[in-house]
Amino acid sequence: MENILRLYRLPYDERYPVVCFDERPCFLLGDVIEGLELKPGQIRKQHYEYEKNGCCCLLLAIEPLSAKRFALVYDQRRKIEYAEFMQLLSKQFPKAKKIRLIQDNLNTHNCSSFYEHFNAQTAYELSHKFEFHYTPKKASWLNAVEIEFSAIARACLNKRIAAKELVEKQVLACVKERQEKRIKVSWQFSITDARKKLNRHYSKVNSENMIYKET
Repeated sequence: MENILRLYRLPYDERYPVVCFDERPCFLLGDVIEGLELKPGQIRKQHYEYEKNGCCCLLLAIEPLSAKRFALVYDQRRKIEYAEFMQLLSKQFPKAKKIRLIQDNLNTHNCSSFYEHFNAQTAYELSHKFEFHYTPKKASWLNAVEIEFSAIARACLNKRIAAKELVEKQVLACVKERQEKRIKVSWQFSITDARKKLNRHYSKVNSENMIYKET
């Protein structure tokens, strides 16, 4: 946790950008019965019944300090999708010597994905382009990209969307708009805050830890 929080406190450096990445499933739901026609002064009404048309997956990365975003919608989220996304993401930072990537610790989120789907040289170059930093178990809230997912969900994923193509169109338009507005993420939770509010967890691993008091 402290490793992630340390990254958020670093000043902006285009040579070593801190980028947050995650994946979000998007369920494709269609109407069985058309909703009632819109009338002036009334909200749109829809029937409770719906049909399931499968699922797609949104892969999203954001650099909090620069507001740079990159998103793609895939049918699935396997190693091959992760590898392809990371290859394209690396091209978004041509001046970067190393991309510090914050992500969840899933079995697809490592260099093996590169070696299984690219030739050895390409996989080697990608492996050295990224510096992986994993959020602790059950602590995905430490990943700032979750804030971006929440904003996108409120903007365009809070309704039934029946087809992947429509999800892709609306999500990418939302991401583009937020990037053009240069909406950044200002992370406020610091290491000092963590040691105060989560002291009980520190005490579990070190009985010598005392309550961290404000001075």
